[in-house]
Amino acid sequence: MNRHYYTSDNLDDLETVEQELEAKGISTEQIHVLSEKDADVERHHLHDVPSFMKQDVVHSGEIGAAVGVVLAILVLGGAYLLGWTATAAGWVPFIFLAIVLLGFCTWEGGFFGIQVPNAHFRRFRKNLQEGKHVFFVDVEPEQEVVLEQVVNHHPTLKVAGTGEAAPHWIVAWLHRWHQFKRTI
Repeated sequence: MNRHYYTSDNLDDLETVEQELEAKGISTEQIHVLSEKDADVERHHLHDVPSFMKQDVVHSGEIGAAVGVVLAILVLGGAYLLGWTATAAGWVPFIFLAIVLLGFCTWEGGFFGIQVPNAHFRRFRKNLQEGKHVFFVDVEPEQEVVLEQVVNHHPTLKVAGTGEAAPHWIVAWLHRWHQFKRTI
């Protein structure tokens, strides 16, 4: 999947664009609006970015987990090479320490990520501060034509680039989940 970013200062137009995309087969789960005016976005019934995803919790948590894995390997490898695992205590305290280090580093990375904007959205900070909204759509290669057709009819949308999209399986799972919730 590919992610296409657009900026606009007109929520009415973005609402129309979202409706047209959905009418042409692009699901709601593929469409998002990033804005500092969450109440306005909600009033227009646009699919906004959850506040949790506006922060860099996941990305920073992954970095913390990677650091934790390296530290855990160092602890386990060091304990083995120094012969400490051959004592009466064995591997248990070192495995426990490795798990604690991995968990702590992951938690600390996520904690740091709460304090900074999502890495994917940092480039739009100036646009958001100017009161603009970032409209982005994750599309399959065969949906590119549909997106281009709809966007071409809306001159207020300004192309803001492309990026890495959510994996297809996540979008499909979210789509099925929302359909399930509607049937309950």
